Amino acid sequence: MTGPVLFFDGVCNLCNRSVQFVLKHDKAGKFRFASLQSVAGQDLLKKAGSAPGMYFDSFVLLESGKLYTRSMAALRVLKGLGGPWALLYVFRFIPAFIRDGLYNWIARNRYRWFGRRDECSVPSAEWEGRFLS
Repeated sequence: MTGPVLFFDGVCNLCNRSVQFVLKHDKAGKFRFASLQSVAGQDLLKKAGSAPGMYFDSFVLLESGKLYTRSMAALRVLKGLGGPWALLYVFRFIPAFIRDGLYNWIARNRYRWFGRRDECSVPSAEWEGRFLS
Protein backbone atom coordinates (compact mmCIF):
# COMPACT_ATOMS: atom_id res chain seq x y z
CA MET A 1 0.00 0.00 0.00
CA THR A 2 1.33 3.40 -0.92
CA GLY A 3 0.15 6.92 -0.34
CA PRO A 4 -1.68 8.52 2.54
CA VAL A 5 -4.52 6.72 4.30
CA LEU A 6 -7.53 8.60 5.62
CA PHE A 7 -9.29 6.95 8.58
CA PHE A 8 -12.90 7.92 9.21
CA ASP A 9 -15.87 7.04 11.40
CA GLY A 10 -17.72 4.62 9.12
CA VAL A 11 -21.10 5.10 10.80
CA CYS A 12 -21.02 8.92 10.76
CA ASN A 13 -22.93 10.56 7.91
CA LEU A 14 -20.73 13.69 8.02
CA CYS A 15 -17.60 11.55 7.87
CA ASN A 16 -18.96 9.52 4.95
CA ARG A 17 -19.79 12.75 3.10
CA SER A 18 -16.24 13.95 3.75
CA VAL A 19 -14.88 10.75 2.21
CA GLN A 20 -17.14 11.25 -0.82
CA PHE A 21 -15.80 14.81 -1.12
CA VAL A 22 -12.20 13.59 -1.09
CA LEU A 23 -12.96 10.84 -3.62
CA LYS A 24 -14.58 13.37 -5.94
CA HIS A 25 -11.72 15.88 -5.74
CA ASP A 26 -8.74 13.50 -5.54
CA LYS A 27 -8.29 13.23 -9.31
CA ALA A 28 -4.88 11.56 -8.93
CA GLY A 29 -6.26 8.81 -6.68
CA LYS A 30 -3.66 9.65 -4.04
CA PHE A 31 -5.69 8.87 -0.91
CA ARG A 32 -6.74 5.47 0.42
CA PHE A 33 -9.44 5.03 3.04
CA ALA A 34 -10.16 2.87 6.07
CA SER A 35 -13.03 2.92 8.50
CA LEU A 36 -11.97 3.38 12.10
CA GLN A 37 -14.30 0.49 12.96
CA SER A 38 -12.66 -1.93 10.55
CA VAL A 39 -10.09 -4.53 11.50
CA ALA A 40 -7.84 -3.30 8.66
CA GLY A 41 -8.11 0.28 9.91
CA GLN A 42 -7.33 -0.64 13.51
CA ASP A 43 -4.44 -2.90 12.44
CA LEU A 44 -2.87 -0.14 10.36
CA LEU A 45 -3.30 2.42 13.15
CA LYS A 46 -1.71 -0.02 15.61
CA LYS A 47 1.27 -0.48 13.26
CA ALA A 48 1.58 3.31 13.14
CA GLY A 49 1.85 3.42 16.94
CA SER A 50 -1.74 4.14 17.96
CA ALA A 51 -3.38 2.47 20.94
CA PRO A 52 -6.25 0.10 20.01
CA GLY A 53 -9.62 1.84 19.77
CA MET A 54 -8.17 5.33 19.76
CA TYR A 55 -9.43 8.08 17.49
CA PHE A 56 -13.04 6.93 17.07
CA ASP A 57 -14.06 10.56 17.50
CA SER A 58 -11.48 11.93 15.07
CA PHE A 59 -10.52 12.30 11.47
CA VAL A 60 -7.08 10.65 11.14
CA LEU A 61 -4.53 10.81 8.34
CA LEU A 62 -1.53 8.50 8.09
CA GLU A 63 0.97 10.19 5.81
CA SER A 64 4.63 9.24 5.40
CA GLY A 65 4.51 7.19 8.60
CA LYS A 66 3.10 10.04 10.71
CA LEU A 67 -0.40 10.28 12.19
CA TYR A 68 -2.29 13.56 11.94
CA THR A 69 -5.61 14.05 13.72
CA ARG A 70 -8.51 16.46 13.87
CA SER A 71 -8.06 19.80 12.13
CA MET A 72 -4.47 19.15 11.02
CA ALA A 73 -5.56 15.92 9.32
CA ALA A 74 -8.32 17.79 7.49
CA LEU A 75 -5.96 20.60 6.45
CA ARG A 76 -3.33 18.14 5.17
CA VAL A 77 -6.00 16.33 3.14
CA LEU A 78 -7.08 19.63 1.57
CA LYS A 79 -3.45 20.43 0.80
CA GLY A 80 -3.07 16.97 -0.77
CA LEU A 81 -6.07 17.56 -3.03
CA GLY A 82 -4.22 20.47 -4.62
CA GLY A 83 -5.81 23.22 -6.65
CA PRO A 84 -7.90 25.77 -4.77
CA TRP A 85 -8.37 23.36 -1.85
CA ALA A 86 -4.66 23.59 -1.05
CA LEU A 87 -5.06 27.30 -0.34
CA LEU A 88 -7.01 26.40 2.80
CA TYR A 89 -3.80 24.99 4.28
CA VAL A 90 -3.06 28.57 5.33
CA PHE A 91 -5.40 27.93 8.29
CA ARG A 92 -2.62 25.86 9.87
CA PHE A 93 -1.33 29.20 11.23
CA ILE A 94 -4.40 29.47 13.46
CA PRO A 95 -3.38 27.98 16.81
CA ALA A 96 -4.26 24.30 17.10
CA PHE A 97 -6.28 24.82 20.30
CA ILE A 98 -8.64 27.11 18.35
CA ARG A 99 -8.84 24.88 15.25
CA ASP A 100 -9.27 21.73 17.31
CA GLY A 101 -11.75 23.44 19.63
CA LEU A 102 -14.02 24.08 16.62
CA TYR A 103 -13.31 20.56 15.32
CA ASN A 104 -14.20 19.01 18.70
CA TRP A 105 -17.47 20.98 18.91
CA ILE A 106 -18.52 19.69 15.48
CA ALA A 107 -17.34 16.13 16.34
CA ARG A 108 -19.39 16.11 19.56
CA ASN A 109 -22.52 17.09 17.66
CA ARG A 110 -22.00 15.26 14.36
CA TYR A 111 -24.46 12.43 15.00
CA ARG A 112 -27.16 14.82 16.19
CA TRP A 113 -26.72 17.23 13.26
CA PHE A 114 -25.93 14.82 10.42
CA GLY A 115 -27.16 11.45 11.69
CA ARG A 116 -25.49 8.09 11.79
CA ARG A 117 -25.76 4.74 10.06
CA ASP A 118 -26.30 1.39 11.71
CA GLU A 119 -23.24 0.01 9.92
CA CYS A 120 -20.35 1.21 7.80
CA SER A 121 -21.25 2.08 4.23
CA VAL A 122 -19.98 -0.06 1.39
CA PRO A 123 -17.99 1.77 -1.30
CA SER A 124 -19.24 1.69 -4.86
CA ALA A 125 -17.46 -0.60 -7.32
CA GLU A 126 -15.82 2.49 -8.83
CA TRP A 127 -14.07 3.33 -5.54
CA GLU A 128 -13.73 -0.12 -3.97
CA GLY A 129 -10.00 -0.43 -4.69
CA ARG A 130 -9.26 2.72 -2.68
CA PHE A 131 -10.69 1.28 0.55
CA LEU A 132 -8.70 -1.01 2.82
CA SER A 133 -10.60 -4.06 3.97
